[in-house]
Amino acid sequence: MKSTIQNKSKLVNSVFSEVYKKYDFMNDIMSFGIHRVWKEKFINWMNPTPKTSLIDVATGTGDIAKLFMNRINENGKVICVEPNTDMLKQGKSKLRKFKNVEWLNASAENIPVKESSFDYYSISYGIRNVTDINATLKEAFRVLKPGGRFMCLEFSKINNEILNSIYKQYSKVIPRIGKLIVGSETPYKYLVESIEDFYSQEQLVELMIKNGFSNVEYRNVSNGISAIHSGWKI
Repeated sequence: MKSTIQNKSKLVNSVFSEVYKKYDFMNDIMSFGIHRVWKEKFINWMNPTPKTSLIDVATGTGDIAKLFMNRINENGKVICVEPNTDMLKQGKSKLRKFKNVEWLNASAENIPVKESSFDYYSISYGIRNVTDINATLKEAFRVLKPGGRFMCLEFSKINNEILNSIYKQYSKVIPRIGKLIVGSETPYKYLVESIEDFYSQEQLVELMIKNGFSNVEYRNVSNGISAIHSGWKI
């Protein structure tokens, strides 16, 4: 979706304010629950260890933060960063039993934390919504400790022609599902358009390297419907 930075920020904020109450339910409906498998693959590749820290940016309702805390048996710390106040409240309520999870209302481009603070940085289905991807990646690099790891899970480019054709047809139906369940097509029209407009796997690798990350690689999930990118602050 072609828009100015200011307009995109307002648009994304309004989109999430419309869907936050049924955000998790719609994710299950739209992906047939497969997003949970993708997130498990994401945390498996991260393979966090106890006594480490994660900053989870564009956290939504905190799915990755929850997986991280469960994986390290709550022996560590997570800061959840979410720009939309409605989504933040929803996530905070959902993860209220976790004592070592803190919440920040902030954008991915400007996180009010000290540099070199975290062992891991994660952003799951949020990087395509940021207003400035280079500023976001620079900020990710800043807040990671030396030796820290950046990981991103995002919709990407499908590498199977038949599946891609089916996916494009299915994408046309998503706004109608949104209308039925949430009461509005607009957020899901934005979803479809933002996925189409986003970078390819290789382009995101290039952006990560440009912004300081080393040993950058990616893994496709479900033939590239989504991709997991990994990079290190050396």
